[in-house]
Amino acid sequence: MPVRHRTTRKSRTLRTTGAVIVGAVLAAGVSGGIAHADTHQNTSHSNVAKAASAQAIINLAKAQIGITENSAGGGTKFQQWYASTNQARLTVQRDGGAVADYVNAAWCDMFVSWLGAQTGAKGFGADAYTIEHAKWFQKQGRWGNTPKPGAVVFYSMNGSGGIDGIDHVGLVVQDNGDGTIQSVEGNTSNAVLEQQRPTSLVVGYGYPAYLK
Repeated sequence: MPVRHRTTRKSRTLRTTGAVIVGAVLAAGVSGGIAHADTHQNTSHSNVAKAASAQAIINLAKAQIGITENSAGGGTKFQQWYASTNQARLTVQRDGGAVADYVNAAWCDMFVSWLGAQTGAKGFGADAYTIEHAKWFQKQGRWGNTPKPGAVVFYSMNGSGGIDGIDHVGLVVQDNGDGTIQSVEGNTSNAVLEQQRPTSLVVGYGYPAYLK
């Protein structure tokens, strides 16, 4: 079950599968009485408005393959970026802990969120907590069961299924047409890797508003 408050505690299972995401929703709207920032805006450090195609974000994701965490479970630019955002401070108010905890927390959704921020992709959302990120896509009407290149794929790695069973996230590269998908994922075997996953592990897909 995802743990929201103890962001510095990272089990071996979580580290090796990119499983439970500790953290918070960074989505538009209000949750638990906290007003959240509009994540349709570019949350990178650039002030230049950008837009992205699905292929552009896939290319960026693939360029990160091979990045690994340190022995403490941190040290990646994705965690450091997330901890630097105003959204991280807002979500600490919701989930407890400290902003600094994110630099050693499970980072599969921080990786995905970083991709959206760096490319300026619209309708992408951002989060460090996979369940809330998935629920954000549902609320935006951008949720479904069809694997599409560039979709954000939400998994239940333990097979429990359902949105509350989500414990990992990645970016779809392609539908292999044989009951599997290719995806690029962070915090899988402690690194960014391209994986082939059976669709039986997929709870659903979030669909950003990419340029055509």
